[in-house]
Amino acid sequence: MSMKSVSFSFHLLLLLLLVMHGDGSGTEEMADDLISKGNSVLRLHSMDHDRQTEDDGTTVQSRVDPLSHMDHMDLSVMVFFTLKDLKVGNSLPIYFRKKDSSKSPRFLPRQEADSIAFSLKELPNLLRLFSFSRDSPQAKAMEATLRECESQAIKGETKFCATSLESMLEFASSIFGSNTRFKTLATEHLTKSSTLFQNYTVLITPEEIPAPMMVACHTVPYPYAVLYCHIQVTENRVFKVSLDGENGDKVTAVAVCHKDTTQWNRNHVSFRVLGIEPGTPGVCHFFPANNFVLVPDP
Repeated sequence: MSMKSVSFSFHLLLLLLLVMHGDGSGTEEMADDLISKGNSVLRLHSMDHDRQTEDDGTTVQSRVDPLSHMDHMDLSVMVFFTLKDLKVGNSLPIYFRKKDSSKSPRFLPRQEADSIAFSLKELPNLLRLFSFSRDSPQAKAMEATLRECESQAIKGETKFCATSLESMLEFASSIFGSNTRFKTLATEHLTKSSTLFQNYTVLITPEEIPAPMMVACHTVPYPYAVLYCHIQVTENRVFKVSLDGENGDKVTAVAVCHKDTTQWNRNHVSFRVLGIEPGTPGVCHFFPANNFVLVPDP
């Protein structure tokens, strides 16, 4: 996967490369997601905010040596940092989720996706359609995704769960304007490695990408590919960051920093990971390679 900047007419081809599109149903991958992260799986995928008031079941400590506390935290939440951390030479403990795209859910054609109900009230029928038992990990993942997609947006947010590439592009066009060109930004892994969590050093001054508006899209667990896309009217800053891992991994990562977090849930995992007070401005996070950001292309 690679960092791309393309015009609207090339988005369909690009997203086929950037987003999960394996040839299988992806049910094993979906179950692995749920099992590995428990009930917090969806909220980690759509990590810009957390609407639920109860604890997500993970144990997260504030800024610590990651290697000495690996048994005491869910490492997959180690994607957050603050804007002041984004300095050349600074070291950050980061978890980059990696997936085998051949095992990932595929996108359905628009007509087929639109013919399948995407509603929490239809969950019993959907479970029968996909042959999942009610207590299976897949059923729990589907329920979590549908609940998140149907939950009320936070103040200043517009969100949409896209069940096809075409519907995602239509949502982006409705945000940016039908005549506005936009480009896609995604994290690029320059080396092959199975290491998920390690310390990374910021190599050069991060490149800020002009983003007067920004749509973030996250993959969420479902039998076929679904994207949770959203935009917040508050000020955000988008960066491309060159990182060097302690084991030699090289990553060009997309990061988003949020200036206003006052509408986020007080129990949002980022506040606990960073050891900061709820509502603190300048909370940032890296995007895994199968998530992406859309910004206007001047």
